[in-house]
Amino acid sequence: MTAPDGDPATPRPRAARPAYEQARDELTELVKRLEAGGLTLEQSLELWERGERLAAICAERLEGARARLAAAMAQRTDEDGDPTAPF
Repeated sequence: MTAPDGDPATPRPRAARPAYEQARDELTELVKRLEAGGLTLEQSLELWERGERLAAICAERLEGARARLAAAMAQRTDEDGDPTAPF
């Protein structure tokens, strides 16, 4: 993956990163390709590295969603006073 400035060592801006669903779907396809075999070692390593980056993006997106949910739950608790009440 190359950053907009062309340097592969420069991380892409967060806004340029794929959405969770897009990263998850691409990761699923990479796993299928790796499991199917028939790739060179170099191809396998490239796919593995891309898969690691996609897994990190998925984990980051999920953590962000958890944080947003926790904040919403905390706000609701503060407003309602009952943390077990349904939405």
